[in-house]
Amino acid sequence: MKIIILSRNARLYSTNRLVEAAEQRGHEVKVVDALKCYMDITSDKPSIFFKNEKLIGYDAIVPRIGASISRFGAAVLRQFEMMGVYPINESVAISRSRDKLRSLQLLSRKGVGLPITGFAHSVSDTIDIINLVGGAPLVIKLIEGTQGRGVVLAETKKAAESVIDAFHELDANFIVQEFIKEAAGSDIRCFVIGDKVVAAMMRTAKEGEFRSNLHRGGEAHLVKLSKEERGTAVQAAKIMGLNMAGVDLLRSNRGPVVMEVNSSPGLEGIEKSTGKDVATLIIEFIEKNAKPNKTRTKGKG
Repeated sequence: MKIIILSRNARLYSTNRLVEAAEQRGHEVKVVDALKCYMDITSDKPSIFFKNEKLIGYDAIVPRIGASISRFGAAVLRQFEMMGVYPINESVAISRSRDKLRSLQLLSRKGVGLPITGFAHSVSDTIDIINLVGGAPLVIKLIEGTQGRGVVLAETKKAAESVIDAFHELDANFIVQEFIKEAAGSDIRCFVIGDKVVAAMMRTAKEGEFRSNLHRGGEAHLVKLSKEERGTAVQAAKIMGLNMAGVDLLRSNRGPVVMEVNSSPGLEGIEKSTGKDVATLIIEFIEKNAKPNKTRTKGKG
C-alpha cells in the first residue's frame, strides 16, 4: 500500500512514528508538506503536485494538519479525496472539529455532556454571558486556539469582564465556559480509532497553571476509564465524523464532559504515558478500511 503522511515536518515525533509503523508493515510511505503542494483543480482529472512531482497511485493519506494551516491543508486533503485517495480523517470532519463553536453545537444537539458554554457578539451582553455560565471563576477560549493558547481563566467577575471586553475590542471570536472546579486541573485525553478508545491518559497541570496541556508543562499518566467515559469519547468522535481523534474529557459531578475533539492528536504523550503502540493501530485501521473513493463526502462540502 502507498501511504501519504500530510505533515509540515518529517522529524516530528508523531510523523516519524507513523512512517516507522507503516514501513514496518511493508508499506511505501511519503511525507508531504501541504504548504509545498499545488493543485490542478479545473481539469477532468484532478491532480496534485509536491515539489514538481505529480502525486499519483496513492491508496491512503493520514492528515496531520496544524491549526495555523487549516484552510489550505483542508483544501489539499480535499483534492486527494477527489482523486479517490482514502483519508483516515476527511477534510469536512477536520474543518468541523477545528471550529470550537460549531463542534460544541453538534455535540450538544446529540446530547453529549458539555460544560455550560456561552457565546455572544455584543459587549453589552458581557454581564449576561458571565451569569449564564455560573459566574466566576470561568474560562474564556478563542474559538481557533490550540494547545492551550488563547485560553484564559478569569478568577473574578471583574477579571472576566476585562478579558471579555479586551477580546471584543480585538474583534476576536471566543466562547465563555463554566470552570469545572472538581476536575482539579486535570483532564483525560482519549485516543479514539474507529469505534474504540485505544489509549487514554490523564493530564495534570503544573503548579500554578490550570491548563493541563503537555505543551504547557503538564504531566501525564495512564488512566482507567469508566464505561460512560469510553462511550462519550467514541460518540464525540463519531459526531465529528472522525475515524481518529483525541477527545478531551473532564470528570465533573454530573459525569464526563467534553472539552474538545482534536482531529490531529499527537502521539508522543499518549504512547509514552500508556506504553501503547498507537501508530501501528492507526496503520492497521487504514489497512482494514482503505478503499478507492471510500470518502463519504467525495471531496465535497
